[in-house]
Amino acid sequence: MSITIKDVARQAGVSIATVSRIVNGQKGYGEKTKERVLKTIEELGYTPNAIARGLVGRETKSIGVLLPKLSGLFASKLLEGMEETARNEGYSLFVCHTDSKEDRAIQDLQVLKEKQVDGIIYASDQLSESQGQMLNSMVCPAVFVSTQSLTHPFPYVKVDDYQAACTGTRYLIEKGHKQIAFIGGSLEDPIAGKPRDEGFRRTMKDHHLKVEESLTAYGDFRFQSGKESFKNILKAEKPFTAVFAVSDEMAAGVLSAAYEQGISVPDDISVLGYDNTMAAEMAIPPLTTMAQPLEEMGQKAVELILSLRENKENINKNEIVKHRLIERKSVLERSKTKGLFL
Repeated sequence: MSITIKDVARQAGVSIATVSRIVNGQKGYGEKTKERVLKTIEELGYTPNAIARGLVGRETKSIGVLLPKLSGLFASKLLEGMEETARNEGYSLFVCHTDSKEDRAIQDLQVLKEKQVDGIIYASDQLSESQGQMLNSMVCPAVFVSTQSLTHPFPYVKVDDYQAACTGTRYLIEKGHKQIAFIGGSLEDPIAGKPRDEGFRRTMKDHHLKVEESLTAYGDFRFQSGKESFKNILKAEKPFTAVFAVSDEMAAGVLSAAYEQGISVPDDISVLGYDNTMAAEMAIPPLTTMAQPLEEMGQKAVELILSLRENKENINKNEIVKHRLIERKSVLERSKTKGLFL
């Protein structure tokens, strides 16, 4: 037989309305009454839903995750790390796909607020002012992963996108490539798009190499964007021996467009990706790529949420995780690559 709110009220010697107010965090009762009701709830095991359990233990054992409409391969890597760590700590995840839409993100945040989640992880998207205000109004901690807010001091876990782009560009140059095409994210994206572009340009300049603007194109990090960008670069008919695409999805788009044009990778051109998702491993040829440790980042985001719940003094703690180069089969030495339009 299940325990009801009437049973709690009867044993605690209070009204049903008082129990309801305490369960819902409303006012209108003394501290001793609250303690007696919570003790009764615990003794009877009254758990009508996750929120009631949370009020007894001061937590709902749940974490909300906001994801934009990303590559499933990118998102799945982050979620694998989050899920494993959360499960090991007895937490569950509420995953919301915002589709990078303002009204949808606000609605999702409102739902998570009503569910009284113990923390929110905001993944790989830009934060709007209204979203920031709503996050600030919530009592639970918020952590950003693979992104950060430039207007609100929420803690984050991410790689240094500028330095990762420098590393990737330097790798191609050290392989002997001097004429490098670049396919980046939107320059209006200050979190990943612009820093990766700046890292590429800075490294080219440091090596006294010219960035040929007709060999640069920008998109949204997705497959079709990479494919169309590569086709546009080909129209310039400028010589190049390598392409740096700043997501594996876009790099896979380059491989697809190259195949359609009868261009061999890496014999005709070398291709470097970014992220190290399953797309890089499944590509033909397998992609050499700049790796973000996505699973580790997901794990660290959950760990940071839990530590912030215990120690509010670390609320602004940020963590830059290390990127690394994963060599596979899509990049050759310049001397072994024919290049295009040479």
